Amino acid sequence: MENIHSGHRSRLKARFLREGLSGFTDVQVLELLLFYAVPQKDTNPIAHDLLNRFGTLSAVLEARPEELMAVAHIGESAAVLLNLVPQLLGRYLESGRDPGAVLLTTTQCGQYLVPYFFGAREEQVYLLCLDAKCKVLACRQVCKGSVNTAAVSVRKVVEAAINANAASVVLAHNHTSGIALPSEADKLTTQRLYDALNAVDVLLADHIIIAGDDFVSLADDGFFEKLQSK
Repeated sequence: MENIHSGHRSRLKARFLREGLSGFTDVQVLELLLFYAVPQKDTNPIAHDLLNRFGTLSAVLEARPEELMAVAHIGESAAVLLNLVPQLLGRYLESGRDPGAVLLTTTQCGQYLVPYFFGAREEQVYLLCLDAKCKVLACRQVCKGSVNTAAVSVRKVVEAAINANAASVVLAHNHTSGIALPSEADKLTTQRLYDALNAVDVLLADHIIIAGDDFVSLADDGFFEKLQSK
C-alpha cells in the first residue's frame, strides 16, 4: 500500500512539474500540498474531507488553524502549511508592488492596497503615504483590529505620515465579513483622522475599505466633500 501511495505522489509531482496546476482539480491541489505535511498517509481522502467540511478551496485555505485541525489527520504542520498559502500569495503580490508607483485615482490606490490584506483573518489598518505628485513613499500597517473593536491611534497615523514626509495619505482597512461597505464607525474614524492630519498639513485623500479583491472608496462616495465643506 505504501508503495502505491509513493508511486502516486511521484506521478502527481511529476505532472505538476510538467504542466503546473493546469487541469488539477481542487482535491488534487490539496492532495499535492498535503504531501509536504502528511508524509505517511494517503492525502486524497484528507483533501476530500477538507473540501466537504469547508466547501471550497479558498475556504479551506482561509480557515483558522483550530478549525483545520478538527479534520482527521490535519495536525499543526498541515494547518500551518494551508494557512501559509494565501498569506504567501499576499506577500508575493505585495513584493511585486512598485515602491515608487504613481497612484492618481482611487481605483489605482485600491488595486495597490488589496494584496496587503490577502490571507488576513483579522481586520488590519494600513496607511498609504504619497508625495505631492501622488508617488508612493511608504505603505505601513498602523493597527490590527477593526475601527469598531480597536481604536486606531491618531498619534500613530500622524507619526507615520510625518515620518514618510507625506503630502497626502490614504487610509485602508479590511472587512473580514466579505462586505466592503463603510460602517458608521469607519466614517467617524475617517473624520477624526482627517482633522488630525489636516492640523499637520497632511491631506487624508481617501479611506478605502477592502473585502477580498473588492474595495469601496469613501472619496468616491462623496464623504470627503462633506468633510471639506465643514
